[in-house]
This record gives sequence, C-alpha cells and structure tokens, in this order.
Amino acid sequence: MNNPDLWQGRFTAFIIEMQKYLKYIFNGHLLFVLLIAAGGLGYYYSEWVKDLGSDFPAALIMCLIIGFAAATSPIFTFLKEADMIFLLPLETKLKSYFSRSITLSLFMQSFILLVLFAVLMPMYSKVSGASLKDFAIIFVFLIVLKYVNLMITWHVLKFQEKSTILTDAAIRYILNAAVLYLVFSGAGILFPLIAFILLIALMLYYRSATIRKPLKWEKLIELEDKRMMSFYRIANLFTDVPKLRGKTARRKWLDWLLKFIPYNQNSAYSYLYARTFLRANDYIGLLLRLTVIGSVVLLAFISVWANILVIVIFLYMTGIQLLPAWKQHEMKIWVSLYPLPAKMRETAVIKMAMYFLIFENLIFFLVKILSGAVVSSLVSFAAGFVFISIFRAYAVKKIRKF
Repeated sequence: MNNPDLWQGRFTAFIIEMQKYLKYIFNGHLLFVLLIAAGGLGYYYSEWVKDLGSDFPAALIMCLIIGFAAATSPIFTFLKEADMIFLLPLETKLKSYFSRSITLSLFMQSFILLVLFAVLMPMYSKVSGASLKDFAIIFVFLIVLKYVNLMITWHVLKFQEKSTILTDAAIRYILNAAVLYLVFSGAGILFPLIAFILLIALMLYYRSATIRKPLKWEKLIELEDKRMMSFYRIANLFTDVPKLRGKTARRKWLDWLLKFIPYNQNSAYSYLYARTFLRANDYIGLLLRLTVIGSVVLLAFISVWANILVIVIFLYMTGIQLLPAWKQHEMKIWVSLYPLPAKMRETAVIKMAMYFLIFENLIFFLVKILSGAVVSSLVSFAAGFVFISIFRAYAVKKIRKF
C-alpha cells in the first residue's frame, strides 16, 4: 500500500466512524435544545451589540478569542497504536501522508475560524465600522496564520521535553494575540507585519532545530486517541459508544469531600460514585470547563432573561453529560454483588450529579453577584435551582433507559 492509499483508507475509515455516530447526534434532543438556545442567545447578542459604543474594546476581545483559536492547532494524523510497529520503519517515506494530514487540519480548522469570526463580526463591525471587504482580507490572513501555527505545532511535536511544548504554546498565543490585536485595532501594516515575521522566524527556528529529530510516535498516537475520545464523549450523550475510554487521577486533595458521606452500608453506592465523579477526568474536567465557559458567557450579558437562559443551557449540558456515569461500572461484576437494592445505585448517581449542578449554579451566582448584578444574580440563581429540580425528574427517566 502506498502513502496516498494509506492516508485515503484512514480518512475514509474516519468519515465512516463519524457518520455512524453523527446520525444519532443530529436526531437527538440535545441538538434541538442547543439550537433553540443558540437562537435565544443570538437574539440577546444582537440586542447587546446595538448598544456598543466606539470605546468598547472589541479589538482586545477579538485578539484574545481568535488568537487562542489560531494558536490551538491539533493535527489529524489518524495514527493507530499498531503504527509504532508497522509504520515506524517507514517514517522517512511518509512525508506525503503527513502533508495530507496537515492540509486536512488546515481546512477543518479554517472552517472553525470562519464560524468564530462570523459570530464576532457584528461586534467588531459595530465598533470599528469594518466592511465586508475588510473581513474577507482579514480571514485570508487568518488562514495563513493558521497554517504557520500548524507547521510550528508539527515541528514542536518532535521535541520530547514537555517544558518545550508548554513554552511554545505560551509564546505562540502571545504572538498570535499581538498580531491580531494590531490587525483589529487598525495599527497599519508595519507593526502587524513585524509581529507576523517573528512568528515565521519561530517556525523556521523549530524547523531547523528538529530537521534531524525523528517523530515522537507515542505522542502523536496519544494526541489522536484524545481527539477521538473527545468526539466519543459527545456521541455518548446520544448512544452507547463501546470505544469510549476515560482516564482517572488520584486527586487526594479532594478526599475531604468524602467525609460528608456517612460511613455505613447504605452509603456504599454514594461513596462509589462520589469517587467516580471526583477521580474520572471525564466528569471533573467537564464540570470545570463548562463552569468557566459559562461564567465568561454570563459576564457578557446584562439581561436577566439572557442570564437565566445561559445558566439553564450550561446546567443542562453539564447534567446530561454526567448521567452516563451510571454505566461506568456496569461491566464490573463486584458492583452487582453489593447486598443492596439496585434502586440505591440509581439514587446515588442522581444525587452526585445534582451536587455537581448545585456547585456549578453556586459559582454562576457568585460570578454575577461579584460583577455587581445583585438582582439578576438572585433571580438567575433561583431559576437555576428550579431547573435542577426539573432535571432531577428527567434524570430518573433517562437513567432507566440506559
């Protein structure tokens, strides 16, 4: 099998795998809810944009958000674990394979940039008065910027040292944000060009530094596996995904939370699922990510109804992704041997999920009240608790369908 056939075969298998789960996602209720929510937020966003003045820091917001999207440049390699054995000896002959992977990554991530740019465009246009022609020129520049970032990512992946990878991520984000801030603030062509040349110089440096370095196959395969696991976690909201795997961490610093669980036989399932939620990256990471993102989105809206909508959306997205914890131990025979009724297991999962949602709602409340929106924070906080009560009843029915 030659390189084009190998890459085409892997790409075709990837598309088939995606299609297998996308049909469940696009037929699912979560997508319908998210579309309604997006429509509601879109309305409040358009109303918010109308009130923006010329002193609003649109350029700063644009550079921070789009700069992060440009600097974050994963590469779709479609590598598998067995490739370390069968393809490693052919590494020098796989140049066209990885070139195709970079091209595909550029295409897919340029589309994400386009969507993100289109969402932020009304805000920027209102403040700066930029025309459609300006957006077209900037977007072409964004594609070039994304390509440079992808090439830097590819070269940096040849380094073994984790510190080098982290340093590169920080430097590139700063450079990308600086370039874009100069572009969006209308600083002329000279200063953005200087910052962009620095980014090009960084790419050439990494290229020369890694020209004799071999690929780090373990790292590439690990990153590819993480990318697929991210997709499987989303698909798992709609159907069972046998390939889904999760990672766990000890997190000893969270052990104090377990002291609130009574030490008796009836709390066995509560203790089991408390450990599951606190140690599994799928759940604690999910909670932290959605809480942070939700808090940032909340700060962007003043309207009470917009705040309620945001809180309900994020509580729902968190809650619906916590419920699959019910299946976390279903293949472990010893869990079924507990001398306890199955109803207690169901109650334990729902109770732990509700604690997570209450914590998230509390953080949302604190974020809003610290921003000075006292009335809005109180009303939104109460609405969050009403939603959690409704979601609890829904969770019971959802778990019984698993």
